[in-house]
Amino acid sequence: MTTALQLDNRHIVLGLTGGVACYKAAVLARALVKSGATVQVVMTEAAERFVTAVTMQALSGRPVYTSQWDAREANNMAHINLTRAADALVIAPASADFIAKLANGLSDELLSLLCLARPIGRCPLLVAPAMNREMWLHPATQRNIARIRADGAQVLGPADGDQACGESGDGRMLEASELCDEVVAALQPKPLRGRRVLVTAGPTFEAIDPVRGITNLSSGKMGFALARAAQEAGAEVTLVVGPVSLPTPRHVRRVDVASARQMHDVVLPLAAAHDVFVATAAVADWRPASYAQRKIKKDGSHSAPAIELAENPDILAAVARLPKPPFCVGFAAETDDLARNARAKLERKNVPLIVGNIGPATFGRDDNALLLVDARGERQVPAADKLTLARELVREIAARLEAQP
Repeated sequence: MTTALQLDNRHIVLGLTGGVACYKAAVLARALVKSGATVQVVMTEAAERFVTAVTMQALSGRPVYTSQWDAREANNMAHINLTRAADALVIAPASADFIAKLANGLSDELLSLLCLARPIGRCPLLVAPAMNREMWLHPATQRNIARIRADGAQVLGPADGDQACGESGDGRMLEASELCDEVVAALQPKPLRGRRVLVTAGPTFEAIDPVRGITNLSSGKMGFALARAAQEAGAEVTLVVGPVSLPTPRHVRRVDVASARQMHDVVLPLAAAHDVFVATAAVADWRPASYAQRKIKKDGSHSAPAIELAENPDILAAVARLPKPPFCVGFAAETDDLARNARAKLERKNVPLIVGNIGPATFGRDDNALLLVDARGERQVPAADKLTLARELVREIAARLEAQP
């Protein structure tokens, strides 16, 4: 099984303006190509002071454009032609000067002409600022950023960090991998725009004593993929997470917990304010009835200590019982009889959709296969990487929300 290319059959125009962050644009061009996109690079004169057109041509596999007078275009209208087949126009790095041009509609060279002449309804403009912290914080720059946002541009970043001038603060351009993810997200359909989605992910940890506990092999990868996919689809996403070390998807609010009771106490107050609740977390059914304040040691008797267990709260069922519950989706990680066990869970939890999978076959892996179970029947979702599956599940949820009376 191969992972789907995130930008297959997409055409990206990548514009570079003057700034040290042009070195990141070189990495970004390569990342976009490796994600399946064709990349057309356009550079300002200032950008050529930091990285050469030859380098960008080698990385993109296409000749670079630097002038509105480029004679390669039969009609001498590079500023028109270059965006007509584009799925997105990405400016990275975007200098303070260039952002000012965008805000005021100035177009005295090829890249600013492209921005003004692009088909605004179908070619989004993504702008990645890169500048000194004082330049970023200057009222003029902030006014210009507000103006281009109001005109429809998506502003990506900037980040807080070390800068080439030796100072540190806001103004650093996002990393190439982050920008590539932002481009992917910008080009995803938005069926959950305006919706709020709550996701749980990972295992829980039920402490026995200060050093031991009951847990499971869930990596949290599916839940994190779902949080990312829902955010890409336009939703405002909150992710409640057990003990995992995965990076938080961009623009997703994250709440870390340890035990099932902690997860329950976080989720229940939030659930009523959300449109969708997706319970991917592998929540421990049981916890030790009592907690030993000190490590339980061997006593030489060769007999294990008796640990009495108490049942944990059922988070999914509790959310489904709310007076006005969100659309609830549960996960069933089974070892056998997947369809039967998933359907029993559907009925027991009283939710509209259960997503079943074979736990030992997916824990810790980057791929999975799913079985969707509802009151009408079952549908197999073939094996794929977890982000691809998450996007398919988001489409399924969005369609069911749309069909609700």
